[in-house]
Amino acid sequence: MTIQRNELTTFFDALLEPARYPDYGPNGLQIEGSDTIEKIAFAVSATAQSAQAAVDQQAQALVVHHGLFWTFHGARTLTGPFARRVFPLVRHRINLYGYHLPLDGHLEVGNAAALAHRIELDKLTPFGDYQGVSTGIQGILTLPLTAKELKQRLEQVLEHPVMLASPDPRERIHSIGIITGGANGEWRQALLAGLDAYITGEMSEHDWHESQEAGIHMFAGGHHATEQFGIQDLMARVAATFDVECVYLPCDNPA
Repeated sequence: MTIQRNELTTFFDALLEPARYPDYGPNGLQIEGSDTIEKIAFAVSATAQSAQAAVDQQAQALVVHHGLFWTFHGARTLTGPFARRVFPLVRHRINLYGYHLPLDGHLEVGNAAALAHRIELDKLTPFGDYQGVSTGIQGILTLPLTAKELKQRLEQVLEHPVMLASPDPRERIHSIGIITGGANGEWRQALLAGLDAYITGEMSEHDWHESQEAGIHMFAGGHHATEQFGIQDLMARVAATFDVECVYLPCDNPA
């Protein structure tokens, strides 16, 4: 019913291979807590809400996609909102693990792969290129759908509104590239790969115009919404591997 922190760290290192990924911050153990773990909480992001929920659940570890430390933030003082994320974890000796790009691009439990499975995408292969590593997935729809029909399917799966930029919503889509989250400019990689469509989380004003003008059907289903499934599939893998309790902490983030 318990595992050691070093066992969990070794498992994540072997599965997600964080050392392969140049990233915007450190992947892996971000806050060191209890040596022994009886319960693991999983969430999309390390926020004040998820930190307090991990405390309430009496977890000894919190595993997230969006961790606490980012190079674009620079050095930060332990005050204000940032302190409200860090202190509950430290006070209660909760280990914090964060995996950003390693959880985006993993071919089995990654965010893109998890979404691909849920919309019935087949023949999955790596997609996208960030400094030499893939951060997404591409595949073929089991049954082709029109752009309008795919938008409806995505909205059902994500339980979130989906923005569609399409040269013609009546056109049938066969091949799709997926990079979840804030990869709105990467629709160009779908174009270069000869794909019909591109799915991500966000869409800028100019991408809305440029993608459809280039002939790509682009779907934006929300940053948080498109990245909710990878962490859940990772949780299922942990629960199947270790005799330890796991719990998912949902967040109704509309972005």
